[in-house]
Amino acid sequence: MTTLHLFSRSPLTDPAALEGLAVVRGEDVVLLTGGAVEALRPGSFAAEHLAQLPASVALYALTEDVQARRLQPERDVILIDYPSFVDLSVTCAKVISWT
Repeated sequence: MTTLHLFSRSPLTDPAALEGLAVVRGEDVVLLTGGAVEALRPGSFAAEHLAQLPASVALYALTEDVQARRLQPERDVILIDYPSFVDLSVTCAKVISWT
């Protein structure tokens, strides 16, 4: 069963923002929105946490949020728009919002 883990809080202002990464498993999906895209900032502590995710976990981020922060992610991240966000939510068996 695939679970979509949705993160929206900034790890720069909330140290507990990415605690939910500890339960991400196997074929799960992680989506970063809002301030959570700050975890893609190269060299950040949060980026190190993302790097520890299993290779089988798909990492997505909202394009609009990444562009608004002028981020250039170093790791593979799939940038999506809002309609794709909805599609992803419907495709996954379960959605957990870590907000």
